Amino acid sequence: AGGMAAAAAALVLLLLLAAAGPAWARPDVLREELLLSPLPAGDVAATFQFRTRWDADLQRGAVSHYRLFPKALGRLVAALGVRELHLSLTQGFWRTRTWGQPPLQAPAGAELWVWFQPTVTDVDKAWKELSNILSGIFCASLNFIDSTNTVTPTASFKPLGLGNGTDHHLLRYAVLPREVVCTENLTPWKKLLPCGSKAGLAVLLKAERLFHSSYHSQAVHIRPICRDASCLAVSWELRQTLTVVFDSFAGGQGKKDWSLFRMFSRTLTDACPLASQSKVYVDISPKNKEKELLEVTPPPASLHEAVVQGEKRTYAIYDLLSPSLFNTSRSLNVQLKWTRPQDSSELPTPVLHAHRYVSGYGLQTGEISTLIYNTHPYRAFPVILLETVPWYLRLYVHTLTIITKGKENKPSYIHYQPAQDRRRPHLLEMLIQLPANSITKITIQFERALLKWTEYPPDPNHGFYVGSSVLSALVPSIIAMKEVDMEQSPLFTSLFPSSDGSSYFVRLYTEPLLVNLPTPDFSMPYNVICLTCTVVAVCYGSFYNLLTRTFHVEEPSRGGLAKRLANIIRKLRGVPPL
Repeated sequence: AGGMAAAAAALVLLLLLAAAGPAWARPDVLREELLLSPLPAGDVAATFQFRTRWDADLQRGAVSHYRLFPKALGRLVAALGVRELHLSLTQGFWRTRTWGQPPLQAPAGAELWVWFQPTVTDVDKAWKELSNILSGIFCASLNFIDSTNTVTPTASFKPLGLGNGTDHHLLRYAVLPREVVCTENLTPWKKLLPCGSKAGLAVLLKAERLFHSSYHSQAVHIRPICRDASCLAVSWELRQTLTVVFDSFAGGQGKKDWSLFRMFSRTLTDACPLASQSKVYVDISPKNKEKELLEVTPPPASLHEAVVQGEKRTYAIYDLLSPSLFNTSRSLNVQLKWTRPQDSSELPTPVLHAHRYVSGYGLQTGEISTLIYNTHPYRAFPVILLETVPWYLRLYVHTLTIITKGKENKPSYIHYQPAQDRRRPHLLEMLIQLPANSITKITIQFERALLKWTEYPPDPNHGFYVGSSVLSALVPSIIAMKEVDMEQSPLFTSLFPSSDGSSYFVRLYTEPLLVNLPTPDFSMPYNVICLTCTVVAVCYGSFYNLLTRTFHVEEPSRGGLAKRLANIIRKLRGVPPL
């Protein structure tokens, strides 16, 4: 009996050691981080990222036990043959020219693009089923994705993970710019986290504070990655990202100073017990030419310098798994204070940014204009432009013009797929060379179509949305980029791979457009119906009354005894009888 008890105790000890072993010994690893980036205009951007890496083969369907990876997404990937999945739900627009390059940008509304496995025979059927399932998981209107807003790009949206990106028939891309993001989308997103919103960095995700902001974007990225340097085995990576921008003036203070409690109404007390790494990064780099510095309290345990997106960044790092972090205080409340001067006359301009608008007058024709800015002082680089226009805006491709510095700029690659009424949208892809320190203007004219009266939304006079343009480019870095330490740098630096150390990948989105279409006066049918019903009721009621009423003629009677007595009295008085 004593030997059996000792063996059982040893087995329990081995299980505990295996559960508490190093991160590399476990098949699934969770890494969570929070990046606080003070923006040049005085706002603060907070980027949450939760990465779950699982050393398992989801495609074979042999996985039955899920620990950190969400089972709903794992079974979805296995059942529908998904190779890569990228979903974002965004409220607001990232102002690149004012806020700088975003860590992870997404268009306004809902965006979904998926790469399927080559074994999928009917991609359109799998795409429709996938959008319906995701609509149920995230309580979004993704079920409105159909052939009228789905395209298959040929040059944009290459795979971010392992896989061949040449067979574009396996790619599907769709945007719903009218989608509104609310608490009902945030709640299922938080439930996919291993610790939910009960521990770790996720305790800061308070819906009341997140949606009282200038910009809010939540995303889910699933992709296959190499398990080790030899890349003989494949692991699956799930990244849940959330970016929010807090406006200093909307907060009621009108100052640049921030803290975790002021932003989220909460502080950090511990890390997620299932996380192997939990860190808070604070970008304390100078934001303008006056080199004003940022002071953070409490003092960080370590600093990390890196060249990220072509700029030299300095990060203050707080490790929530460090035992010494919570020795002096039970909670962590990072405070950000700017040294004087507080205001700067000139804000740094991003190397690549764009602006898009619609022009024209009347409700028959119009013009879509896109301005692309390359502010690099001496380097030119190409950019891939993706335009998706609904079918009810009939593009005149012969009016497409590209002007740079007063001269015509011919694209080196162009792909155009015309729209079909009520079947598919327009797809236009171009590879354009941007000279150094230049502005490129792209214009194309269109004609508005007249829809059927059943195709108008309940608020037709609000207008119809046109999805954002997508810019993809390898932007040359002004500062020499060194080898990035992935374990020390923030997670977003490893999502988009770079070809070499002299450039970095950027994907930008322009503003969505709001276009008015010829709209009939929907109040006229109501007026006509009311008038017609009134006339019909009066005329029909009168005729029906005349046709159905029965008339009876009554002969006058002589009256009774009382009437005779009254007539005798009236006769005696000389009054006419009754």
